Amino acid sequence: MDATTTGTTLSHLSALIAAVGALGTAAFGLVDACKALPGGGISRVGFKFISQTILKLAPEVPSLDNTALSPSVLLFTLQSQWINGVAATADQVSIAKSLVKLRLTPDTAPALAAATGVDPTILSQIASSIQSGTPLTPQQSDVYGRFDLLLTTLLDQAYQRGSQRYRSSAKLAAVPIAVVLALVAAHSLPNQITTAQAVLLGLIATPVAPVAKDIASAITTAAQAIQSWGK
Repeated sequence: MDATTTGTTLSHLSALIAAVGALGTAAFGLVDACKALPGGGISRVGFKFISQTILKLAPEVPSLDNTALSPSVLLFTLQSQWINGVAATADQVSIAKSLVKLRLTPDTAPALAAATGVDPTILSQIASSIQSGTPLTPQQSDVYGRFDLLLTTLLDQAYQRGSQRYRSSAKLAAVPIAVVLALVAAHSLPNQITTAQAVLLGLIATPVAPVAKDIASAITTAAQAIQSWGK
């Protein structure tokens, strides 16, 4: 096989990989569109980690039950941001932390202290001082700083686990969708590829999609180099 033929073969392979990557991307897009279904669709798979953490950090108390800071309202707000894809996980964690800290009162302090591992008595004093506008003592400031850090850690862990579960579930759900799309394409273009080949392309489309562009680019560069060498 001469350099020109090899270069042409590599060019065709590059185009094939790009097409398979596009198939995987389309499958991912259809899975992500399921977020529009009632309740958030597949995104609920990952949000459960966040809801479990929020319910631990935001226990029901009579004084907040019928306000915008009730557990149900908090969960609805955070799930809306999760489904809509707020810019970054860090932004979602920051919003969730702010909402939880707004719930810090003498009534909720014991539960928050138990969840974060800080002194419940001092955290109750901090909540009273915040409500009255009294400056915090050095000891209270230290405890409040630890509370803030631990609260961030708990929420970040929940969001990271939720994101990982969503990505894994989305990848798994995208595989059969990619296979169906490949089969539809094979049926629409008879005598181009067999059913078995279509199934194979569908199976590899999802894992290949994230790196397809880089692989195709590398193969194209190699093909150009081989063709130039053969001239």
